Amino acid sequence: MKNMKQDCASLLGTSNLSDALGRRGFIKVALGAGFAVATLPVAAQSVIKTDSAGLMVGTVLIEVNGFAVPVYRAQPQGKTDLPVVLVISEIFGVHEHIADVARRFAKLGYLALAPQLLARQGDPAKITSIPELMKEIIAKTPDREVMQDIDACVAWAGQNGGDVSRMGITGFCWGGRITWLYAAHNRALKAGVAWYGRLVGEPNALLPKNPVDIAPGLSVPVLGLYGGKDGGIGIDTIAQMEEALALGRSKSQFVVYPDAGHAFHADYRASYVAVDAKDGFARCLAWFKSHGVA
Repeated sequence: MKNMKQDCASLLGTSNLSDALGRRGFIKVALGAGFAVATLPVAAQSVIKTDSAGLMVGTVLIEVNGFAVPVYRAQPQGKTDLPVVLVISEIFGVHEHIADVARRFAKLGYLALAPQLLARQGDPAKITSIPELMKEIIAKTPDREVMQDIDACVAWAGQNGGDVSRMGITGFCWGGRITWLYAAHNRALKAGVAWYGRLVGEPNALLPKNPVDIAPGLSVPVLGLYGGKDGGIGIDTIAQMEEALALGRSKSQFVVYPDAGHAFHADYRASYVAVDAKDGFARCLAWFKSHGVA
C-alpha cells in the first residue's frame, strides 16, 4: 500500500489528493451534519448532543483504489498513541447520530473513525425512503469493498495518532453485521461490539458470507447487543449464532434486552430505549477495556 500519510488521507480542505478526486470527495463528505432524511421526523426530545470541546473533529479523505472515502474523525486534541475505535454506521450512513457516537468515544480518550462505507453508491443520508435506500445503496455495496475501506481506515489511524495494537470496532444495524464480519477479517482487532446486526441470510455474490458462517472460526471476541422484540432479527437467529460460536474459541457473548426492539440505541428515533441504550454503551466500554482496547 502506498504511504498512507502522504497519498491516502488528509483533512478536508487540505487534501493532497488530485483536484478531481478532492472535488468528487467534497461532494460526498458532509458527514455528521443533520440527520438522514429517511429517518425523519427526529425525536428531538431524546437526542444526545456531545460537544467537540477539547476534540479534533472533522472529515478526512482516505483514498482506496482511486476513490476518496470520507471518514468522520474525532479524537482528543493534541494527544497521540490513542486507542482506536471504528464506528460503523447504520444503513443511513454517517449522519449526526453516528458522528455524535464518535465524539462520545473521543471524549473518553479514543481516536474514533466513522467511515462513509456506502459513499460509492451515493449519499444515503439524502435518500427519502428506506426501500429506496436498500435498493439503490445497500444492495449494491459488496462486503469485499467494505472490508478494504475499513482496512484503509486502520492504516490511516496507525499513522495519525492511533495505537492500532489497541483497536476495537462497533457498529449499528447494517454496521452490526459488518462488525461481526470485520472481526473475522482482521484478527489484529482486540474486540468488537455489534448492535442488532443481522446474523443469518441467503449468501450472494456481493455478500458471500453472513456472521453465522464466520462464527466457528472467529478469534476476536465480539459482544452482541440485541433487542428481544426486534421484528427483523429473531431470537432463533441469535440462538443459531450462539451455537455456531460455541464451535470456536472467540468467547463472544450476547446480551438480549427483552423489552427493546430494533435500533434501541438510536436516540433520535422513536425506537430508542434509553435505559437499554445506556446499559449497552456501558457494556461496550467495559468489553473494550477488558479485552485490551482502552
